[in-house]
Amino acid sequence: MTLDEFSRILLLSSGVLLLAVLAVRLAARTGLPSLLLYLALGLVLGEDGLGIPFADAEIAQVLGYGALVLILAEGGLTTRWSTIRGVIAPAGVLATGGTLVSIGVVGCGAHLLLHTTWPVSFLIGAVVSSTDAAAVFSVLRSVPLPRRLSGLLEAESGLNDAPVVIAVLALTEVAGGHDEHAWWFFAGEAVLELALGTLLGVGIGAAGALLLRRTALPSSGLYPVAVLALTVLAFAVADVLHASGFLATYLCGLVLGNARLPHRHATRGFAEAFGWLAQIGLFVMLGLLASPSRLPGALVDALLVGLVLTLFARPLSVLVSLVGFRMPRPDLVFLSWAGLRGAVPVVLATVPVVAGIPGSERLFDLVLVLVVVFTLVQAPTLAPLARRLGLISATPTQDLDVEVSPLGTLSADVVQVRVGPASRLHGVEVFELRLPRGANVSLVARDGATFVPQPRTVLRHGDDLLVVTATAERSAVEERLQAISRHGKLADWHHRE
Repeated sequence: MTLDEFSRILLLSSGVLLLAVLAVRLAARTGLPSLLLYLALGLVLGEDGLGIPFADAEIAQVLGYGALVLILAEGGLTTRWSTIRGVIAPAGVLATGGTLVSIGVVGCGAHLLLHTTWPVSFLIGAVVSSTDAAAVFSVLRSVPLPRRLSGLLEAESGLNDAPVVIAVLALTEVAGGHDEHAWWFFAGEAVLELALGTLLGVGIGAAGALLLRRTALPSSGLYPVAVLALTVLAFAVADVLHASGFLATYLCGLVLGNARLPHRHATRGFAEAFGWLAQIGLFVMLGLLASPSRLPGALVDALLVGLVLTLFARPLSVLVSLVGFRMPRPDLVFLSWAGLRGAVPVVLATVPVVAGIPGSERLFDLVLVLVVVFTLVQAPTLAPLARRLGLISATPTQDLDVEVSPLGTLSADVVQVRVGPASRLHGVEVFELRLPRGANVSLVARDGATFVPQPRTVLRHGDDLLVVTATAERSAVEERLQAISRHGKLADWHHRE
């Protein structure tokens, strides 16, 4: 490669990256996951578009795995344990038992409707059974769901990649006629891989947190690099030991992201940047790999499998998995509809292609079309469905990432609160909030202007508040604000929603 060629590559790649960044803004306005725009960008750049050739499924699989590691690491590092602690059990059951139900239902549907062999049918079911964290939360960022529900979706999408990958690899061997083991052998191997991946992820995360707390690095910029390296190390060690690398990566990130590390907020920002970069590169690459001329031929099959997945497999997996947890009916309805597919199914669709399974190109096209079509259908309806089910809070609270390291060392959080049109915070004076000791409303944004409130400042509909609180009191602050939002200034302090 000459320097001129290298410069042209930099010109193209930087232009694509800038377009992808701008696409995030467009996605936020339309309510669609930005991944669809990245995919479209790859299709435009590909052989049937601007003519960039890329047809190596093996390279796509390797790079796809690398991107998924970074995406899962970012998911773990930015997930708050307090958000998912109460739902980790149902999320774990949904990510494992629910995945098996989904594979079974989709497999039977594919066999009956597409007339594929049983191994290939169940392989299709496995490939499309993983929900995608990036797809789900790019849509749900603007939908203020109750913590129990957003935490469950977040934990499920982080945990279910591992069992799905194991299932896809096993079924690919069966479909290729390379393995004659009984079903119980694969089941035992899956349990062992998941258990060992859990131990390695938690162990490496805890050991890494202890090391970073006791090591004074010469530059604050080295801490984010070290944390991300630890999550990648967890994947590599687990994979070498034939454990679940994806599960190890997510859990390692979860432990590190909730540890009291120096420069924690900067680390989260660094991980998010790498997560975005991985998503952009992954979907542009998958768009390059796809052949647009073949995709129309996969539309009917994709619609059939997608309907089975969306209308039967997902709802049944939710009901079977969560029947023992007594979840409210609106939660179950929303969970049944919110299982968006994204990067993981398309990457896993390259596994049978690399293995040379007959009909694997048809499977890849089917999965790609399914992801695009059903994301276009489901994503815009999530917010209206949440409102119809009464799941949207009148006073949403969301974290505000701050790039100032003293907040991490002082164990403080900044919470952003918006006074919605139905919130009973309207008319309440700041001193009447009676926030816990160590918490205070530090700034109010109203009608395009910001000011520091006084104790007698009256809150109004449409106000945005910045509340600074000690980390230990954050949950109590959010519960207090929710109680006043729903019941007014006389809401009992001890009331729990």
